[in-house]
Amino acid sequence: MTLSLFDQFLSPTLMGVPLAAAALALPWALFPRPTLRWVNNRLLTLQNWFFGQFAQQIFLPINIAGHKWAVLLTSLMLFLITLNTAGLLPYTFTPTTQLSMNMGFAVPLWLATVILGMRTQPTHSLGHLLPEGTPTLLIPVLIIIETISLFIRPLALGVRLTANLTAGHLLIQLVSTATSVLLMTMPVLAILTATLLFLLTLLEVAVAMIQAYVFVLLLSLYLQENV
Repeated sequence: MTLSLFDQFLSPTLMGVPLAAAALALPWALFPRPTLRWVNNRLLTLQNWFFGQFAQQIFLPINIAGHKWAVLLTSLMLFLITLNTAGLLPYTFTPTTQLSMNMGFAVPLWLATVILGMRTQPTHSLGHLLPEGTPTLLIPVLIIIETISLFIRPLALGVRLTANLTAGHLLIQLVSTATSVLLMTMPVLAILTATLLFLLTLLEVAVAMIQAYVFVLLLSLYLQENV
C-alpha cells in the first residue's frame, strides 16, 4: 500500500501518547544554561555571542520600551531554529510543520503587540488604519482594508512558516524516493539525484534558519509600530 506523502507530518505516538511534547522540549535539552563561573566553555561563549548579536540587530530600531521583549524574542528565535533544523534529521518529527502550533505562537504574540500599542499610544496605533492625506471618499474603504490586513498578520506568520517547511520536507522526500528507485535501474541518474538531494538538504537547513529569523523579525516590526 502506498502511503501519502503527507503522512510524514502526522504527530507520532508511542503507546498512544503523542511525542510532540518531547519534540517541543528538545531545545531546552540541547542548549546549556549560563553559569556563574568566571570561565565558560566554547559552546556557552558562542551561545552568548549569538544572543548578543541577534538582540543588537533586532532591537536597534526599537524604542527602549520595546527592549523588554528581548529575552522573549531571542528565546523564540533559538527555539524555532532548533525545532526547524532538528526536524531535518532522519526519523524525527518537526512540530513547526503543524499550522496549529505556528498559529499558537503567532496569534498571542501579535495580539500582545496590538494590546501594548492600544495601552501606551492608542492614537498612534489607530492612526495606522488611516494614512494621512487620504481623500474623504476613500476613508471607509481604507479603514476596512487596513483592518483586514491587521488581522491577517498572524495568519500570514503561521502560514509562511508552515508552508516553507512543509514544501521543503516534501521536496526532500520526493527526491530521496526518486534516488532509491533509480539506484538499481539507472545508477548514473541516481548519483545526479543524490547530488541534488544533498544540495536540497543544505538549502533546507538555510531555509529552516531563515524562516525562524523572518518569523521573529516580523514580530519585532509589529512591536516597533506599537511602542
